[in-house]
Amino acid sequence: MWPRRCKLRAVERKGEEVTDLDDDYANMPYIPEGEAYPARWAAQAEAFRDEAMMLEIGYDSGVRRQIDVFVPMGQAKGVLIFVHGGYWMKFSRRDFSHLAKGALEAGWAVALPGYDLAPDVKISQISALVAMAVAEVARRFSGPIRLVGHSAGGHLVARLASSNLLPPEVLARVEKVVPISPVSDLEPLLRTSMNETFGLDAAEARAESPVHAPAPKMPVTVWVGENERPAFRDQARWLAEAWGCDLVVDPGKHHFDVIEGLEDESPLLQAVIG
Repeated sequence: MWPRRCKLRAVERKGEEVTDLDDDYANMPYIPEGEAYPARWAAQAEAFRDEAMMLEIGYDSGVRRQIDVFVPMGQAKGVLIFVHGGYWMKFSRRDFSHLAKGALEAGWAVALPGYDLAPDVKISQISALVAMAVAEVARRFSGPIRLVGHSAGGHLVARLASSNLLPPEVLARVEKVVPISPVSDLEPLLRTSMNETFGLDAAEARAESPVHAPAPKMPVTVWVGENERPAFRDQARWLAEAWGCDLVVDPGKHHFDVIEGLEDESPLLQAVIG
């Protein structure tokens, strides 16, 4: 079954004052064998790196401020930049190397930027770091750019597409953006225990929320799994409605396996590089 384009119904709690949204934004407890995914990703990523040709590029000082780039044989069609998730406080680029496989086989270079994590930096600083990484990729590689990110990474690519964080000449090369299961409105996170790590206040939460930014000029496709938590389905819908862009619901997918389509020919991969 192919993904469908639709509007998602909001999950509302009328008459109930919600003060703790931790459960709403918890993914792992609601995914079968969810705790096994991080180790599985790391193993798949390592196996992929053992076989692929990879360049490591620094874009600033710091261990995490590095970019892994996988290059195809011959002239690349362009560069796909994948920004990983983990609620801005977990994982690294090296946990997701295997997601380069599909685009690489299709003739695209694939860049995976790393970035510092909360609480060492604020979310606004992470946005700026990823913008630096994208600009460095653009400086070193020619051709069109496609931005794709998952979860917190979905927030980051949406943020870059709808702000002045990227130099105009770089933003002009971004032909398509695909936020996968993005956190598009950060204000609900103020009511989670995670905010002890993020240190968000109301002003930063609003400023960093793509739903409050003007719609970007390039095509955007918001992608979300059918079996995701209602909060993430809402987050995807909010962004699609705010920007008037496509919203695709991937049948049977949850928050962790929704990114697997990047590994092979799939509707998700086509949404990014097609």
